[in-house]
Amino acid sequence: MVRGQDEPITGRRGPAKVILFGATGMVGQGVLRECLLDDRVEQVLAVGRTPVGTAHAKLTEIVRADVSDLSGVREQLAGYQACFFCLGVSSAGMAAAEYHRLTYDLTLAAAAAVAEASPDLTFIYVSGQGADSTEKGRIRWARVKGATENALRALPMRNYAFRPGVIQPVHGVTSKTRLYAVIYRVAGPLFPVLRRLAPGSLTTTETLGRAMIAVAERGYPEPVLENRDINSAGRSSRTIG
Repeated sequence: MVRGQDEPITGRRGPAKVILFGATGMVGQGVLRECLLDDRVEQVLAVGRTPVGTAHAKLTEIVRADVSDLSGVREQLAGYQACFFCLGVSSAGMAAAEYHRLTYDLTLAAAAAVAEASPDLTFIYVSGQGADSTEKGRIRWARVKGATENALRALPMRNYAFRPGVIQPVHGVTSKTRLYAVIYRVAGPLFPVLRRLAPGSLTTTETLGRAMIAVAERGYPEPVLENRDINSAGRSSRTIG
């Protein structure tokens, strides 16, 4: 039986253990930073294809060439209260089948593994603004993201989809993709302008990480959080603990 979307991850306020996929990417770096800084997070297990490159008392790692196959490490995934899934790739220049494998198949395989190991866990998936939950639109990436959200909701666990818009990296967070890193550096002066003109379309890696912790701790009324919801949850996270 799946718990209600707005139920907390535990019956008490207190530190939680978090699994984090994609800690070396731009979004994952920001989420990892907030988890390590936040007293509500007791432990972080980073799962990815490459080492995080950070040493911290809270942090442990599982490094696997294929993170869609967690059959040999499932016992290490037990006892966690939340999973933040921040893995993602751009569909630009990628074959449809490969994008589907890396976006839909990999996410569902990882979610099934952690749900089996930690059945009371809350799973938060970083999707994207414009994801198509009808799965019928013309934009390929949006259809695949929407299908992934829908399939996750069918699993026997509490889960949320985050749909951030433009994400501003802060606190030294950078994109691993060289082109994106250059774009973010060049666009840096434009972020304050965008925040004034279209505040609902922009968030930061810090706010995104704080929002994940807050939603995992307290729940949220809706299973899909658009950019404004993420910002609201991230801001309220500063006042709780």
